Amino acid sequence: MSQVMLRPGDVVHVGPEASVQFSGDRALTLRIIRVDPRATYDGWIWLEGYVLDQTGAALQRRRIFVREVGLRHAV
Repeated sequence: MSQVMLRPGDVVHVGPEASVQFSGDRALTLRIIRVDPRATYDGWIWLEGYVLDQTGAALQRRRIFVREVGLRHAV
């Protein structure tokens, strides 16, 4: 996903490929509301968004630090 620019409104699956803290039942689906433009470690980004349930309803607002290449667009 590193070739695709993330933007508000995108919905991504966040699993262990993005960060070990999202392994197993801690994986989540996130609707992005903000991509932090500040420089971080190479390949890592701060995202702000809403965790979605199975129906697409927002459950919780989160700010997460993840590897961009580990994110997958949700279908």
